[in-house]
Amino acid sequence: MNAVVHAKAESRHLLSGNEAVARAAWEAGVRVAAAYPGTPATEILENIALYPDIYSEWSVNEKVAVEVAIGAALAGSRALAAMKHVGMNVASDAFMTQSLAGVVGGLVIVVADDVGLSSSQNEQDSRYWGRFGHMPVLEPADSQEAYEMVKQAFALSEQYEVPVIVRMTTRVCHVKAMVTVAGQRTEHAAAGFQKNPQRWVMTPANAKPRLPVMHQRERQLQAMSEASDLNFSVTSSDRRIGFVTAGPAFMHVRETFPNAPVLKLGFSCPPPLEKIRAFAGQVDTLVVVEETEPLLETEIRAAGLEVRGKDILPRWGELAPSVLRPAIKPLLGEPYQVPTRPQSTVFPRPPTMCASCPHLGPYFALSHIRNLNIVGDIGCYTLGAGHPWNALDTCTCMGASLSMAHGMDKGRGASDEKKSIVAVIGDSTFLHMGMQGLLNMIYNRGNVTVLLLDNRSVGMTGGQENPGTGQNLHGLPTPRVDFAKLAEALGVRPERIRMVDPYELPTMVKLVREETKMNEPSIIITNRPCSLTDRFERFRPYEVIDDQCTGCGNCIDLGCPAISVSRRETVTAKSGKSKELVFARIDANTCTGCHMCVETCAPEAIVQQPQANTIRIHPHA
Repeated sequence: MNAVVHAKAESRHLLSGNEAVARAAWEAGVRVAAAYPGTPATEILENIALYPDIYSEWSVNEKVAVEVAIGAALAGSRALAAMKHVGMNVASDAFMTQSLAGVVGGLVIVVADDVGLSSSQNEQDSRYWGRFGHMPVLEPADSQEAYEMVKQAFALSEQYEVPVIVRMTTRVCHVKAMVTVAGQRTEHAAAGFQKNPQRWVMTPANAKPRLPVMHQRERQLQAMSEASDLNFSVTSSDRRIGFVTAGPAFMHVRETFPNAPVLKLGFSCPPPLEKIRAFAGQVDTLVVVEETEPLLETEIRAAGLEVRGKDILPRWGELAPSVLRPAIKPLLGEPYQVPTRPQSTVFPRPPTMCASCPHLGPYFALSHIRNLNIVGDIGCYTLGAGHPWNALDTCTCMGASLSMAHGMDKGRGASDEKKSIVAVIGDSTFLHMGMQGLLNMIYNRGNVTVLLLDNRSVGMTGGQENPGTGQNLHGLPTPRVDFAKLAEALGVRPERIRMVDPYELPTMVKLVREETKMNEPSIIITNRPCSLTDRFERFRPYEVIDDQCTGCGNCIDLGCPAISVSRRETVTAKSGKSKELVFARIDANTCTGCHMCVETCAPEAIVQQPQANTIRIHPHA
């Protein structure tokens, strides 16, 4: 890792934005940090965990993470919560009220927006939370600014007793840059919790007097934003177009139009409208470049200024130079033709599951059973919607599969009367927000078959720990959730709780067929760990005996990336009908010896390689 825990002098390091946030948290004297894994924010907590001075944890969800941080801040400690943009939706119940009550110790919420949807189901703009919750928003443009703004955010939080949002994006989170860091940690002793029920107990009677306090605080923050050196302008003699921008969009503007005047907002909420007004008076045309919503543009226009923005720029994706140039050049009176690019020769590589992924078995089973409506969730198993399984019909948000499946059951139309409804969810997602859906289903007498795919990790974000793995963020042993007992405690009858090895394909298919025919809720729990974690046990790889392969293609339908097509042949029967035979091969360097493919092969053409022929590397090396 790039983090240096006990450096004693100012130094420079190559850090991603996430690593820079972790370093800043340590130097700022943070005592408590909590998060739930979510790309592109995951590495913030993974790097904070390297600093022994900070208590850090993977919380079961983002709401819990923020509440842990709030508790620490009320005790007078500096605290940080980190999450991706959709996690803010989960956490909002907590911070929206705490913004009204305020905090004592510094409280910073670092949110990572996935601009461009690299790994998310939507592209929401977290800057709205600052306006909605009357909280300051700081927007770093690179790793250096991420480091500096996190430290300033704590000072700002304590000065105004308010949570502060640091809005990152994927571009800042994952891109590395040289960062100059201080050499030491500044400790901030916790003052201890001071009882004050009129402030901390948010009943209506206590909350009402806090409203004028909150709005007065916002006026003070507005004045501070106007004076902040985080909001600065880059002047130019060319006044044809002036840009107002924030975050990594600033870098795109400077790269595309290096000689144009720019007003960069690091302290973007509340917006420094008077500073923007003065800047607008120095240019002929004012253009707002912001990712993704026209939030700042709307506020500037409401202040009575003429401005261009989303009328010429897209409301989605990164505003890279390739996007800015064709949009802005016409405003300068300069012709611009979008360059034509040769067609990519890179072979398409759609996302798929890993070799020996324990989710392959359940989706193989689902793909071979008819008359199912399959409601999915967020995780590796979302990939079940793809080829060759095509075994996922919906996917909305974390934990939604059970609730949506219950609603689908209760809202059946005539065409669905004979269909069974299946909800698919992973172990970490079930603990994050799925338990309530199962409880609601049982309580309201639903009829859904739940596939709880327990791979003992938060697989999609890199194999992090959760309460179902038996280890915490630091690798220390903790009680491991017993999903069968938990399901029974939530009301599932013991007869309808089925445990299965997902590698045993005949059993897997049989259980799904049986449980989907039941007229009551049931749950099938798989028990194989993620194949990319240390918990996974690897065996000798398999190979296909070519002269025994009949070309049935059943092993291809498993979807394992270690299995590929070696050749295709078309044969014609005596009846005149043609049939394509698909012959397979297995990559020994990728195969981990899980034996699922063996169970698909009727002619027994798949056998384990001799020990002497085995050359092993990590499946994704």
